[in-house]
Amino acid sequence: MPSLFRRKPADVPAAAEAAAEEVPDAASRPKGYTPSKKELGVTTPKRQSTARRVTEAAPANRREAYKQTRERQREERAEAAAGMRAGDERYLLARDRGPERALVRNIVDSRRTVGTWFFGGALIVLIGTTIQIPAVQLASNLLWAFLAVSVIVDSVLISRRIKKLVRERFPKTEQRIGALQLYGVMRALSFRRMRIPKPQVQIGDAI
Repeated sequence: MPSLFRRKPADVPAAAEAAAEEVPDAASRPKGYTPSKKELGVTTPKRQSTARRVTEAAPANRREAYKQTRERQREERAEAAAGMRAGDERYLLARDRGPERALVRNIVDSRRTVGTWFFGGALIVLIGTTIQIPAVQLASNLLWAFLAVSVIVDSVLISRRIKKLVRERFPKTEQRIGALQLYGVMRALSFRRMRIPKPQVQIGDAI
């Protein structure tokens, strides 16, 4: 009698395989049943990213790995340089970060500064002083004096404007006014096209 209801060992794998192949249809599922993502054929983002990493070609040797590392570093440096020129806070140096410094840059970049002509004039003065002609040397010395006085006056005007606008727009700032003024004066002494971050305003724009 027990042998009539006992399943033969050979039938167990077959029964398990048949049960595994059975897929319940919509009619046989409970009312509140929610199909899984696997049944719906949806791949999660984590699995997709894992699949991409698996499909990426691994370096064949140490030289190839070094080449890939250099290429990645070059791309990162190029991205950082572009972000710095564009004024992206993520890539700026500590000296350029903050809304106060951005305001100072706009103040300087919205006007013509004598400092942009200073180095060109200094080169002319240097060449003139080497010429053994008294009139040329006198003219060079006068030009040098004019440039020096002009830069000092222009720096004073820039510093006063920086102090005024920073105190108006950032009354609770923790930045030292003197440091901001020096930052603006040094920027005013550089050529406009060589300034980093690059100017975000045009000459004559209201600040």
